[in-house]
Amino acid sequence: MKGKLIKSLFSIFLFFIFIFFLIYGFLNLNPLGSSEGIGEVINTPIPEEINSRKDDETSMLHSNQQDQDRLILFGDSHVHTTFSTDAFRMSLPIVQGDGTHPPADACNFARYCSNLDFFALTDHAESLTPDQWIESKESIRQCNSVSPQEDPDLTAFIGFEWTQAGNSPNTHFGHKNVIFPGIREEDLPVRPIGSNFTAAFRTLDWKLRYLPPILDFTNRQRYFDFYHSVENLAEIPNCNYSLKGKVNNRSKECLAVAKDPKELFSQLEEIQLDSIVIPHGTTWGIYTPPGEDFNLQLEKGFHDPKRQILMEVFSGHGNSEEYRDWRAVQKDEDGNVSCPKPISNYIPSCWHAGEIVLKRCVDKGIEQSVCAERASLARKYYLEGGISGFHAISGASNEDWINAGQCTDCFLPSFNYRPGGSAQYALALSNTLEETPLRFRFGLIASSDNHSARPGAGYKEFSRGNMSDWWGFKSSLFRDLFTSSTDEQLPKPLPVNLNELSPFNRFEMERQSSFFYTGGLMAVHAESRDRNDIWNAFKERRVYGTSGKRILLSFKLINPPNSLDPLPMGSDVEMSEIPIFKVTASGSLKQLPGCPDYSLLSLGSEEIERLCKNECYNPGNQRNLIEKIQIVRILPQLNSSEIVGDLIEDNWLSINCQPNPEGCELTFSDPKFKELKRDAVYYVKVFQESESTINGKQLRCEYDEAGNCQKVDICLGDDREETLQDECLSMSPALAWSSPIFIDFKKEE
Repeated sequence: MKGKLIKSLFSIFLFFIFIFFLIYGFLNLNPLGSSEGIGEVINTPIPEEINSRKDDETSMLHSNQQDQDRLILFGDSHVHTTFSTDAFRMSLPIVQGDGTHPPADACNFARYCSNLDFFALTDHAESLTPDQWIESKESIRQCNSVSPQEDPDLTAFIGFEWTQAGNSPNTHFGHKNVIFPGIREEDLPVRPIGSNFTAAFRTLDWKLRYLPPILDFTNRQRYFDFYHSVENLAEIPNCNYSLKGKVNNRSKECLAVAKDPKELFSQLEEIQLDSIVIPHGTTWGIYTPPGEDFNLQLEKGFHDPKRQILMEVFSGHGNSEEYRDWRAVQKDEDGNVSCPKPISNYIPSCWHAGEIVLKRCVDKGIEQSVCAERASLARKYYLEGGISGFHAISGASNEDWINAGQCTDCFLPSFNYRPGGSAQYALALSNTLEETPLRFRFGLIASSDNHSARPGAGYKEFSRGNMSDWWGFKSSLFRDLFTSSTDEQLPKPLPVNLNELSPFNRFEMERQSSFFYTGGLMAVHAESRDRNDIWNAFKERRVYGTSGKRILLSFKLINPPNSLDPLPMGSDVEMSEIPIFKVTASGSLKQLPGCPDYSLLSLGSEEIERLCKNECYNPGNQRNLIEKIQIVRILPQLNSSEIVGDLIEDNWLSINCQPNPEGCELTFSDPKFKELKRDAVYYVKVFQESESTINGKQLRCEYDEAGNCQKVDICLGDDREETLQDECLSMSPALAWSSPIFIDFKKEE
């Protein structure tokens, strides 16, 4: 009785506080909230001898090769600061965030913590106010001004992320980063271009708006600043493009919007600035609806082969490279969607939803036919809910879902994997309705997609809560407020408008916590450290990606027609002779603990602890071993009737490397090329020896003798962890992916 009285009094207290803040909010009085600044860029360049040593590291790879004067530079083309609404939300104390991370943090981290050669700031365009866009550009200029002009220690680019998400496969185009080569005002757009997916960035549900500053009173200022940021953004109207030439209008008092890739490419064309568009997260089931098919974007206008030339295949949110022939949903010829049955290495989540309900029902002794009907209803509701379908099964724990929805044999996969968005699938597609078949010719890269202004965070596997996008509620009180009920109920339909769900509750964030990694790196073969040379490497696809370690990789066609010089990765060529290739790879340098002296002297001990978490890129003299080189061959479709899975040979050729600290080399050819008489795509995967890796085993399944996952040990990040210092380490190799070499078969005239 006493407990009920206390609960009632507490409810009354919350009600009056809610009324107070409601009135406060309606009056739009927020004197406690303030805008974040850009922070301070530290004005100390990296010592010249450090860059010289990094440049010398590539000489081993290029010895006795014609391009030995080219450098291999490492960077990160995908970094968010707390100018992005989702990054700001993740920085809040309610989810154990570590506070503000403005644009200057990205520069300082890249220079002194991860010691990168280049990075690009890509905050969500949907989140950036006109003032923040101006400030971001200024911060990037400050970052570049620290470097010596002739031999920069760090080159900073800027762009934005076009962040689109649809509730159905037919309306979903995904996320794309847009990067520009210059940093002068005239070299950059007046406004970033966002999508029409704005609800997640410009709105607050009432719980998030009013309860955190009450229940976490000591941190109330941080919440007020967050509300201030969202409210400022919500007040800015979208630009009206009904007037010709509006895109180039110098007025900054509106937000540019492109609802689909066609509009995005059209607006980029109109502003008449060079740019590169990089799709990413194309297999992320956290926001990608089941049934996604990248073929939707291989239409004239929806793909710009001049700009959309690179694809991010790995980030801190997982791998998007590998193709599998299963799907989360299946469609019939009329487009009707149903739930597929499990196969040996994949359990559709919609199917498992029915299994959860079936077990509940049977355990209660209910008639079998009734239980089967409930299971069928659960699968139906799950399908209708799309990415939020898990809400159809109220009360299901993370453990109840075991490994449903996951790619169980992929390298560090993204969560709820969508194979129809994978790089291998995209490279195999052809739109043969055009006079010249339209195809994706992507260079393959990796980056971090870090949301705490920490580019290149994968140099060491440590500090899971800061070097990855991990998050978890501060206490069970917040978790109960912002997640669904744990009461066991019958299957239930979801709201018609999924945006009604809290941003902490719309997605399977708790299960996804086991799929956050420290992130990847982008590598370039560049003539020098000069900005233009790095950009030219981007444009010519002389790029590759790694899962975070600085693996050295060269991949060439050594017998191109009419030339004595080999062609590097990213090249395309027409030939009829048997192609001959050469691959050379060396492992990354093993890391020493702590930070080098120049980092400590530049940042100081307090900033080293806050930003670098007392660990920096600090290479020793020993290299990790390369264990295997694997060649992927893809034969792009001749027509749409060809089954894509039959055209992708993920393990077309593979060699195990001898333990050699100098690396591994492979020369190979494709004798079948002349016989097949069709175009072919080749690229390389390099496997480095395994090391302890954050979330290296994702859900940490326990398997039975038949290979079925019976129990999971999810790597959470909240108060339910035995210790929040658990890094969730498991052994995993490191990978590097070369850009492809595209060979078109030259037919006899």
